[in-house]
Amino acid sequence: MSTEQREPERRGRKARRTRDTLARAAFELVLDRGLRTVTVEEIAEAADVDRRTFSRYFRSKEDAVLDAVRGDGDRINEALRARPAHEPPLTAYRRAVLDWLDDTAAGPWHLRPRIFDLLVMAEEEPTLYAAYHHIRVDAQEESVGILADRLGVDRREDIRPAVTVAAGAGALLAAQAAWVRGGLPAALPELVVQAFDALSSDLLTPAPQGPAHRSTTERSTTP
Repeated sequence: MSTEQREPERRGRKARRTRDTLARAAFELVLDRGLRTVTVEEIAEAADVDRRTFSRYFRSKEDAVLDAVRGDGDRINEALRARPAHEPPLTAYRRAVLDWLDDTAAGPWHLRPRIFDLLVMAEEEPTLYAAYHHIRVDAQEESVGILADRLGVDRREDIRPAVTVAAGAGALLAAQAAWVRGGLPAALPELVVQAFDALSSDLLTPAPQGPAHRSTTERSTTP
């Protein structure tokens, strides 16, 4: 390979290192001191670059902080593509999420250093939560396309892939919220199982019709 051919690769590696350094600086500073007290200028200084360089890679400090989780949607979708074709769509999505949590190559997501702290902060900081939501939405859009291909349907005409992803992503979100509230970092996989179990069974079972569950009409006509 000639020097001219190697040069774009070298620049690409340098850009990746700069982005990673900025993301790490943002992640550590914000988790140490709080989102509102850290400025973009301080993040750039910690990464030994200027403010303009920061803006080439990230739109905001929230965007930089969340770079640590940006690739997780891609990993879920990779796991979803790898699921056997015979699995029902919701089952495939559920198992893809569990495969992602149990990824030995990348390390269990929920046990990575300070990921739990990041999710706790996202629950408390509206701008961070909103940025995290956008990352999830982008990943979910790709999931819809994957399930549409599995079903052999046009996602614009068949609502099933979108409904499946909305339900599965909602179960994951509910499990993450319970995880944050519970304060037990290792508990996420079990909470995900519980959330999907509720989605596929409990919520499809009629509620008991005891005194506390009878309708308003029934209560009003009962002597």
